[in-house]
Formats: sequence, structure tokens, C-alpha cells
Amino acid sequence: MKKEAAKNLRAFAIELAVYAVLVTCYFFLVFHLLCEWLYYLDARHRYTYAVVAILLIAVQAVALDAVTTLLFRFLRRRGR
Repeated sequence: MKKEAAKNLRAFAIELAVYAVLVTCYFFLVFHLLCEWLYYLDARHRYTYAVVAILLIAVQAVALDAVTTLLFRFLRRRGR
């Protein structure tokens, strides 16, 4: 039982590290590419900005989930 718990903890730590790297990359990518446009929306079209921000959050969640799922499927196959 302890071996399985250690394995799960290790997988969780790896997933957390991968998520941290991906979220940081996503943040800087959006910041670099969309900064001026988002600032314009925030200043002039608040409701549109709110919708775009929520959509960006949703896209980030779905994309990160898909990437980490594929990554861990690959790692599990390779570890066998």
C-alpha cells in the first residue's frame, strides 16, 4: 500500500510541476500576444473584455487538461 501511495504522490508532484510550467508559458504567451488588445477592451468595452477573459480561462483549462492527459498517457506507456 505504501508503494502505491508513494507512486501516486510522485505522479501528483510531476503533474503539479508540469501544470506550473504550462500555466507560466500560457500567461507569458497571452501577455505578449494579447496585452494591447486586452487593455483596449478593458478600457473601452468592459462587457466584451469580461467575456473574452472568461473564454481565455476556459480555453486554458481545457488545453492544459488535454496536454497533461496526453503527456501522462505517453509517460505511463513508456514506464511499462
